[in-house]
Amino acid sequence: MTDLVFQGQIPLFFLIIIALVLSLSFHEFGHAAMARLFGDDTAQRMGRLTLNPLAHLDPMGLMMVVFLGFGWAKPVPTNPNNFTSRWADFWVSAAGPLMNLVLAFVVINGWVWGIAMGFDNLRAPGPYMFFLYLARINLLLMLFNLIPLGALDGHYILPYFLTPRAAASYREFNARYGNMALMSLLLLSFVGIPVFHYLSQLSGALLPWLVVL
Repeated sequence: MTDLVFQGQIPLFFLIIIALVLSLSFHEFGHAAMARLFGDDTAQRMGRLTLNPLAHLDPMGLMMVVFLGFGWAKPVPTNPNNFTSRWADFWVSAAGPLMNLVLAFVVINGWVWGIAMGFDNLRAPGPYMFFLYLARINLLLMLFNLIPLGALDGHYILPYFLTPRAAASYREFNARYGNMALMSLLLLSFVGIPVFHYLSQLSGALLPWLVVL
């Protein structure tokens, strides 16, 4: 990310930072809103049922975004004892990636519809790059968080598609090795091995399918 600054692409650097902050905030808001829907107001009482980025940003996670282009927001707190359904954990976990998918859909179609309605200024490099990056980043966040390793949302979702025995074995494996496996993938990516290259390619391939005009 800082390479963009050294290359003189400062506007693009800030556009990507803004897009990432918005995307992470919507993601965490999705978790909080779904938890409230299923009877748990823990996040709401802690001021997390909001789209205000200040409520969700983690200082270290934001620094990682600035310097490495990858980061995180503060996890939304939940109390499973308050849930009103055994499927609540599934939907609360899925709500973050779903929110990113919805935001990508709204952003790319908003840009396309704006062009169709004659707002030609949206074709300018600035608006074009912002809307494109915002949509792509949300799709990439959705795909990344569906990886069933470590603390990512996917590790809560996957057991609902497994037999009880397989789900128990998976949970035990992830508790022991999930974070280590995820960190290994991230480290490989940082040293230049394109572990997540296919996720990026997939996010680009999915984007045209979201356009309904």
